This record gives sequence, C-alpha cells and structure tokens, in this order.
Amino acid sequence: MRKQSPNNAAPEPEHVVILCHPDPESFNGAVAQAYCDAVRACFHEARIRDLYGLNFDPVLKSSEQPSAADFVPSADVATELDALADASVIVFVYPIWFGSPPAMLKGYVDRVLGAGFGHRSMRERSRGSVAQGKHLVSITTSGNSSQWLESQGAMVSLHNVFDTYLANAFSMASHAHLHLSGIVEDMSVLTVSRELFRVTEIADATCAKLLDETAWQKNAV
Repeated sequence: MRKQSPNNAAPEPEHVVILCHPDPESFNGAVAQAYCDAVRACFHEARIRDLYGLNFDPVLKSSEQPSAADFVPSADVATELDALADASVIVFVYPIWFGSPPAMLKGYVDRVLGAGFGHRSMRERSRGSVAQGKHLVSITTSGNSSQWLESQGAMVSLHNVFDTYLANAFSMASHAHLHLSGIVEDMSVLTVSRELFRVTEIADATCAKLLDETAWQKNAV
C-alpha cells in the first residue's frame, strides 16, 4: 500500500526493486539497497523483492499460460502482481550469467509481467500487462569488462532482448540500463564506493524523470 502524501496530495512514486542473486550478502544486494536508499532520499518509496529470498518458482504452470481456458495466476504470482500494482518504476538488479539474466528472473518475467498476457495481447495491445506505463531500470553486474562483453555480442543482445523488447512488448514508459563491470570478490573499497555511487546516480536520474513527468501532467491539465 502506497503512503498518501500530506494534504491529500498524490502518493509518492514507488520503486519496486526485483533482486535476483542467490547470495544475500552479494554486491547485487548492496546495489539494490543503495538504489532504495537513494530514492528514499528523494522522498520516494522503495522496496526490494528478493527472488531467491522468496524462493520464487520461475517455472510457468500449464494453467498459467495466457491461452489456458482456466487461466488464473498462482498465489505467489498474485502476491507479486500486488507488489507491482502501484509501482511507478520496476528495477531489475541481476548478474549477467552466460550472456543473459539468471533463469529465475526470466521466469519472473514469464509468470508475473506476462501473467495473462500472450502474443496476441502484445501485438494487438488488447489488454495491458502489470508493467504497462511503468518505467524499467536494469542494473547488471559482471566479473568481466564491458569491453569484453561487447566484443562477444552479449551487451547488445541483452539490451535488445531484456531492455528494449520488454519495454516495447509491455508498453512501458521508458527503459534505462546501468552495467557495472569488473565486479569480483577482491574489489577495493574505493571500487565498491565508486560503483555504488553510479547506482545512486541512476536512482537520482530516475526520480528526476518522474518529477518532470508529474510536472508535465499537471501542466497538461
């Protein structure tokens, strides 16, 4: 439930961070927390959905296929749909494994963002996904350098499939991507601080975008 601002003003924007890393003490976890801290400093709301911590099941059930006559989201999917319902921003935080997101995050897209939303809905815009109209921010990490990933075609593929395509398919308002490379266990304190500062920068930029969007909407009225 989003908090109502004083004087019956519109509720503050909410950022829902989807964290997908098996280690609760990982750098990805620190990234998710840094993002939340930054948006809260902008007086926005933020919360983390830790998929591994939730033991989220990424496997799509037969009854959850959009074409199923008896389609109904499972209880865990219904919980996630509720968590995303009032969000202004959906933030994916994940490591790049073999050139793509962890399977659990792909399953989250299949089961939650795609709940009841099939190829016809996508093509004909006949119904909306829970992600419709929301902003997408992706923050990824890798032990390899960005240059090496670029040379292997990994980054362009990821941008095309897991940023641009998802944003277009689900009619999202915008998408942005921050990649943090060279993330290894023996990183210096300075490196950690520098990379987390970059996270606060994209959080601040996202908050500013929402502020501009709100101002435009008010002026349009």
